[in-house]
Amino acid sequence: MKILSFFVMLLFLYTFLLFHYLQTKVNTLCRMMGDPKHPLLSKEGDVTIGGIFAVHSKLTLSSFEFREKPQPLSCSSVNLRDFRMAQIMIFAIEEINRSESLLPNVSIGYQIYDNCGSRLFSMNSTMALMNGHEFAVEDRCNGQSLIHAIIGESESSATVILSRTTGSFKIPVISQSATCDCLSNRKDYSSFFRTIASDYHQSRALAYMVKLFGWYWVGAVNTDNDYGNYGMNIFINTAQEEGICVEYSVKFYRTEPEKLKKVVDIIKQGTAKVIVAFLTSFEMNNLLEQLSIQNITGLQMIGVEAWITANSLITPKSFKFLGGSLGFAVRKINVEGFSDYVMKEFWDTAFPCSQTERNSSQYALNCSEYQDLLPVKNYNEDVPEQRYASNVYKAVYAVAHSVHSLLKCREQEGCEKGLTIQPQQVVEALKKTNFTVKFGDRVWFDSTGGAVAQYEIVNWQQDSDGSIQFNTVGYYDASLPPDQRFVLNTENIIWVGGQLQKPRSVCSESCPPGTRKATQKGRPVCCYDCIPCAEGEISNETDSNNCRQCQGEYWSNAEKNECVLKAVEFLSFTEVMSIVLAFFSLFGAGLTVLVAILFYIKKDTPIVKANNSELSFLLLFSLTLCFLCSLTFIGRPTELSCMLRHTAFGITFVLCISCVLGKTIVVLMAFKATLPGSNVMKLFGPAQQRLSVFAFTLIQVLICVLWITISPPFPHRNTKYYQEKIILECHLGSIIGFSAVLGYIGLLAVLCFVLAFLARTLPDNFNEAKFITFSILIFCAVWITFIPAYVSSPGKFTVAVEIFAIVASSFGLLLCIFAPKCLIILFKPEQNTKQHMMGKVPTKSI
Repeated sequence: MKILSFFVMLLFLYTFLLFHYLQTKVNTLCRMMGDPKHPLLSKEGDVTIGGIFAVHSKLTLSSFEFREKPQPLSCSSVNLRDFRMAQIMIFAIEEINRSESLLPNVSIGYQIYDNCGSRLFSMNSTMALMNGHEFAVEDRCNGQSLIHAIIGESESSATVILSRTTGSFKIPVISQSATCDCLSNRKDYSSFFRTIASDYHQSRALAYMVKLFGWYWVGAVNTDNDYGNYGMNIFINTAQEEGICVEYSVKFYRTEPEKLKKVVDIIKQGTAKVIVAFLTSFEMNNLLEQLSIQNITGLQMIGVEAWITANSLITPKSFKFLGGSLGFAVRKINVEGFSDYVMKEFWDTAFPCSQTERNSSQYALNCSEYQDLLPVKNYNEDVPEQRYASNVYKAVYAVAHSVHSLLKCREQEGCEKGLTIQPQQVVEALKKTNFTVKFGDRVWFDSTGGAVAQYEIVNWQQDSDGSIQFNTVGYYDASLPPDQRFVLNTENIIWVGGQLQKPRSVCSESCPPGTRKATQKGRPVCCYDCIPCAEGEISNETDSNNCRQCQGEYWSNAEKNECVLKAVEFLSFTEVMSIVLAFFSLFGAGLTVLVAILFYIKKDTPIVKANNSELSFLLLFSLTLCFLCSLTFIGRPTELSCMLRHTAFGITFVLCISCVLGKTIVVLMAFKATLPGSNVMKLFGPAQQRLSVFAFTLIQVLICVLWITISPPFPHRNTKYYQEKIILECHLGSIIGFSAVLGYIGLLAVLCFVLAFLARTLPDNFNEAKFITFSILIFCAVWITFIPAYVSSPGKFTVAVEIFAIVASSFGLLLCIFAPKCLIILFKPEQNTKQHMMGKVPTKSI
């Protein structure tokens, strides 16, 4: 039993070891699955550089019936741009092989594959480059790549596939035209390099250029792949930072005709007149076709390097839709000797079907697949316009310089022999590469593996013969300071429709100074209404978001675009109201003087002598001063005028009321003196009358002196009552002082009114008390109504009300007291007798 168990274990162990051996044998042997894919152009060398280009742009698929082995896929439609790239790659390699200073004893070979613009062929070409196209029997996989670097691809999406496939094997990929910013991610694409700048710079430059031309309302359309999506995303983010609004952002791919029609409908319905087209030449051609079908014109196209200089877009009708297009293009560089090379040497040395000797068994060449390339054999007019060829040239030289440093080459001694170069070593060497090519450009790679962003700004223009030209109208260099990056000659730009005037593309017109922007609800910030600034606020720039409040003594002008000094308001002599008030003041003063002259002429008549003529003349003098003091209220307030107007007003009116009070007392005393045994008149004679007037006036003078001494009136700029203007007024200084002046005048007026009221019942012929009562009544009525009018009247009207009160009350005193006497003197002289005054002649009272 034990022996049987032992044999079973041996059998199991033998079976396991045999199975392991067979499995290991299978894994280490390499076998080609399917037919090998041969390079389009190739040459052996010590160092091999691979190349993948879309030499043809159309792929013809054979039918798949699954009854027989499918026929090989065929390519058609020569893509001249990529064919030139393949040619200049060979040109650069041959130039290096002839060089005595760069890789002097090392030859560079190449294997160039045509991917026919197909992702399928692209992957097939990548695998062929990595594995080779021939295997000997029992060849084992050693994990080593047959090539040291790959140049390609042309499109970003295809380059992403290529870089992801080769990345695990650390094979360096150098693209001449793949600009997607996604390839700047060193974590995912650590072995990727490019001799063209990332779209990060181009996308931002597009936004800067749109802003530079004042287009704040644009549409956006992009290719629905890595190239278009990443580029458009950067553009939109930068546009938002710069205050540019994107009305719509739509995308499509070349194989989506229905989606393209929807995109065109959105463009047609939009209001933006500027379209940023982040498209490849394939998608741009499809878009152009739809624009032509629907006859959509008048759109200013802003393009990218992928299509702005694409000759494939030039058709008899394309200028109608793309004329005036503006965009960034790779700099056009003339590589010396290349134009002659493509005419003869290439066809004699590198083109397979032109070789006199070839190993047909090795390559199984079928010249029929090269026949469609022969028509361009004697054509080189497009070479000066090739913008990506120089990038391929730089890429080849970058690999050569990296290998040169790895092989420790010296110009006289040559390169060290026996050194094996791994692709990952080339990757590290490329990071340190820094050299200058023969046409003057310095070649080096930044931290993302990209080159410096330098673009030409190209404009679609039409010559007199109708041919379309891509004219350079400016430059952009991202390595310069922001204010120096753009160099633009706007005078040479032809805009959409062949116009010389730049088109406008805004959602809302600019808000002029004096207004502010108010965003329309639910719409982008570029869509707004222009709201005039409120009173006292200004905006002195176009498209202001907010209005600024004028400070202090400043106010907005009529246009609301500047803060100006507020208008200073005071009652000036030039105003109609001032002239009218001054006229009545002077008229009252003149009338008072005339009455005084009349009284002086008739001073010996009884009516003038009655009731103390001295008081009458003093009253007339004070009334004249009352009329004239109102003039001090007119004009610009000063420290002197402010003190003068209130003190003069207070003193003159007290003098006036004191005289009236004296006359009232005289009337009362005169009738008391007629009583038997009365000696009243001796107690209130002329001397006492003058003294009482002086005493009453002196009290007001003392009040005014105290007021001026303690807190005098002063000019004051009142900015609280009106916001738009300054009221220049006389501040009272001390409210108590002003109240004391008015209160004292009021006290005398009330006292005078009471005494005159008591004397109203005296005989008519000799009774002046009735006129005094009436005059004081008018005086009090005027000043009582003055108080609310004074408080409620704003600005200069306050002063006008005060003047009116002075003039009105003065006229009331003058007319009520002196008009009856003047009437008797002038028109009824028969009543101007002593008998009449004594009441001995009956008369009709006036």
